[in-house]
Amino acid sequence: MGKQNRFLRRVAAVAALSLATGCAMASGSGAGAGRPIVVGTTSAPSTLDPAGSWDGSWELFRNIYQTLLAYPNGAITPQPDAAQHCAFTDSGNRTYRCELRSGLKFSDGDPLDARAVKYSIDRIRTINAPSGPAGLLGSLDQVQTLGDHEVVFHLNKPDATFPFVLATPAMSIVDPDDYPATSLRTGQSVVGSGPYTLSSYQDGKQAELIRNGHYQGFADTQNDAVTIRYFHDSATMVAALRSRAIDVTYRGLAASDIVALQAYHSSDLQLIDGTGININYLVFNPKAPWAGIPAVRKAVAQIVDRPAIVFKVYQGTVDPLYSMVPAGLTGHTAGYFDAYGNPSISKARKILAGAGITRRVPLTFWYTTDRYGSETAKEFQELKRQLDASGLFAITLRSRPWKTYVAGYQRGEYPVFGRGWFPDFPDADNFIDPFVGTHNTLGTPYTSPVITGRLLPDSRAESDRAQVVEDFEKAQQILVADARLIPLWQGRQYIAASDDIAGGEQALDPSTIMMMWELHRKASW
Repeated sequence: MGKQNRFLRRVAAVAALSLATGCAMASGSGAGAGRPIVVGTTSAPSTLDPAGSWDGSWELFRNIYQTLLAYPNGAITPQPDAAQHCAFTDSGNRTYRCELRSGLKFSDGDPLDARAVKYSIDRIRTINAPSGPAGLLGSLDQVQTLGDHEVVFHLNKPDATFPFVLATPAMSIVDPDDYPATSLRTGQSVVGSGPYTLSSYQDGKQAELIRNGHYQGFADTQNDAVTIRYFHDSATMVAALRSRAIDVTYRGLAASDIVALQAYHSSDLQLIDGTGININYLVFNPKAPWAGIPAVRKAVAQIVDRPAIVFKVYQGTVDPLYSMVPAGLTGHTAGYFDAYGNPSISKARKILAGAGITRRVPLTFWYTTDRYGSETAKEFQELKRQLDASGLFAITLRSRPWKTYVAGYQRGEYPVFGRGWFPDFPDADNFIDPFVGTHNTLGTPYTSPVITGRLLPDSRAESDRAQVVEDFEKAQQILVADARLIPLWQGRQYIAASDDIAGGEQALDPSTIMMMWELHRKASW
């Protein structure tokens, strides 16, 4: 019986509102250093079990669980963490072997060995949760253990991106004695092996993290404790920052608050503008009566005015996006601009007329109220304004909180819905593969034999990612022609922090997840 109830466009550009006054050194010691650093975000976890999450819950997972590989500060390719060494052992990218560090333990003192790694990966596929990350393991055939410290991953096809998959928080290693093999773990405690342990958790409100004394990995933890507070809106979060109720804000800053912080000249706050490869896009359900018609989707694509959304709604804090692969990644194109050019009502009318559609097309657009920031509602109001004003569409808006929103699109309830994508890993593959295929992350099957049967497999056989540009360009041409997914904008990552907090510039990994262990208080001489 198991134990119960245990526990790349602007790369690292820094826009400081002001410099801290006086002589200071970056240090985890000194007055106030022992106080938890309090981080505010609007992105609360949907679950505490890695097998059940393919979403923003990874932010927490990265800090309390451990993966074989991860991204040390400054790395753009996965490096060993729980592993001591990992590599493909064949020329065909089909056998991947990892050797674990010796003496690894979970936060409760249980040993972390090869069996635990195999167990953790196998249960993801066994449970196959609707909102879980099993889809990331499509190239995995079986996991083999060789003694206590070696794990071999046998793939069913070449996959040069597999190390990137292992570095995602989805592949967090869990204790076999605490996590059921065939179902998700319930409750609000965690047994992991990351830099922190989760000392307490209030769903949707707060997570308290303390340094994990058993941790062995690359993270050099610069603080003893971090408290993450979950907010429903940016304004309340920024007010908490200004009043010193929190020390750092991340994920969910509204454009108006970013602009206000940029103009705020004071010695008590700083704003860090970091790399952003997250994207925002529309999804069309092919089973819905109107959204399933290609001409309708293409007409929407012809009318959408991205610069208007960027500047009217987001005040220039994001960038227009014309491809599902963001700028800054190898393989990026501007396919939607090449195909449609600037917004044109006359061209959209011609597209619809060519399909015999002469009436206003009724479409219902759905969005989530509490996941992607305070501007989401305004963004969809602007989309409605643009499409209604064309005289070609009659748009109805509907919304739900994230947890019920996810269930809705997985059931196929929404004709058109908005999604954001914070990448699993920084490779063009991860901006195409998750959205196509029978079992994708959108809950709306997208059959594209050329992409899934040829282009992605060909690209994964190539370890040199600079050599796969042509494959990704062709894949994006198909996405544009189908117009099942319409990209809108590409984000940037902003961290606002009190003047006595250091490490913000180093705290973002290449997939824009915050590494809380990099944050620390400055100590004056």
